[in-house]
Amino acid sequence: MSLTTPYDPQNIFAKIIRGEAPCYKLYEDEDVLAFLDLFPQSFGHTLVIPKRSAACNLLDVDTEALCKVMRVVQQLTRVIVDELQPEGVQVAQFNGAPAGQTVFHIHMHIVPRYAGQGLGVHAAKAADHDELEKLQQRLVQRIAASS
Repeated sequence: MSLTTPYDPQNIFAKIIRGEAPCYKLYEDEDVLAFLDLFPQSFGHTLVIPKRSAACNLLDVDTEALCKVMRVVQQLTRVIVDELQPEGVQVAQFNGAPAGQTVFHIHMHIVPRYAGQGLGVHAAKAADHDELEKLQQRLVQRIAASS
């Protein structure tokens, strides 16, 4: 997929937005959805996406949608850092397959980084669903308390 590939409304994030695919939701409003990554780079890896923008990447997303996403990224990064206490946090966004993008619906990654952990790419296997559910409950409670 290149930087000019047309948006595919059947991508997994579009399906999640429409309720056709499940996710471990952490946050949702009219414009933005955030959920745990099923193939996390580290414990707490979260994805934040615009719900109303049919954009593949940073080059074709409208500024208003991007600003709404970034407000939520900042809010959730604070919550994740407070709750999980990582030594660092990586916020990333990839554009095009050669840059590492695997789902072609614009999205931001919030990746907590812990001491001794390398900077890896997506895990080769899915995370344990029981662990994701427990983490989801923990983070949703923290998000509610911070609002």
